[in-house]
Amino acid sequence: MSGATRLVAGLLLAVSAVSQAHAQEAAQKAGLEVELNALAPSQKGCMMTFVALNNLAAPINKISFELAFFNDKNAVDRVTVLDFRDLPQGKKRVRQFDMPNVKCETVTRILINDTPVCDGLAAGECMKGLVTRSQVSVPFEG
Repeated sequence: MSGATRLVAGLLLAVSAVSQAHAQEAAQKAGLEVELNALAPSQKGCMMTFVALNNLAAPINKISFELAFFNDKNAVDRVTVLDFRDLPQGKKRVRQFDMPNVKCETVTRILINDTPVCDGLAAGECMKGLVTRSQVSVPFEG
């Protein structure tokens, strides 16, 4: 193989690797990201702060999440539905919910069980593309 042929082959390999990296990055960004950002005691119980980012192909007009809260015995303490309202495409939204009669320190894990409402062109994609993470010590799963 000549030096020029090796150079061309090397360049093609590099371009292919970069293209694959961009495709993987785009695939990772597609979806619906929901982060448990903070838990803070409140007068009612526990103020929960979430950050959501809609990276789906379309805006979500209305979405709600059914959340299960686990206690220190790893048992489901309660299940509730939270209305995240609209999530425009490509925009971050902060949503806060004051959970009455919930002590933050007793919540050991939170699970998104379902999306009972997922209205918009992305309907049906809400749970499929869901990515969760937690900025606090409480695990947040989807």
